Amino acid sequence: MTRVFGDPVEVWVSEGRPVRFVWRGRLYTVRRILEHWVTTRDWWRERQPEAEVTGEREFWRVEATPDREIGVYELRYDAAADDWMLSRVWD
Repeated sequence: MTRVFGDPVEVWVSEGRPVRFVWRGRLYTVRRILEHWVTTRDWWRERQPEAEVTGEREFWRVEATPDREIGVYELRYDAAADDWMLSRVWD
């Protein structure tokens, strides 16, 4: 089951990949990167295809744990806003 969130998170990155994040006051350690992809903001609108594309969003689906129990989390980095968000959690 997937739960959708929009919670801001603080993320530590090493070599361009998330390695730890704090969500709701708990520190999570990333154990494994499951998936990574990049989209552009409003990619479906394409109003000015010749214009430079800005506002990339980078998604990372990771296995992470605050203790012994490992969960799957989707982190999103918004390059334009320079912030991270927890998008989804899998039970």
